[in-house]
Amino acid sequence: MKKVRLIVSGRVQGVGFRYSTFALAQSLGDIYGRVWNNDDGTVEILAQSDDSAKMAKFIQEIRKGPSKWAKVTYVDVKMANFKDYTDFQIAN
Repeated sequence: MKKVRLIVSGRVQGVGFRYSTFALAQSLGDIYGRVWNNDDGTVEILAQSDDSAKMAKFIQEIRKGPSKWAKVTYVDVKMANFKDYTDFQIAN
């Protein structure tokens, strides 16, 4: 199982980024985890998958950003160790 922690910088809050991330995980399937806003203006994502091709596609799409309103300037991707998720959640 591949697990990653992504910190997304740019104009990523108040533009539907978390909901788009949720929809992306749902559309790809086999992507589980959590997404939330940080106080510093970034969005943080914990994501896991047994399918490395789907995980690569997920990260690629996160780097693009979800819409004309969002503007991703940087995505920090690191391998991570966290509890297993059985779905994808949007946190407050």
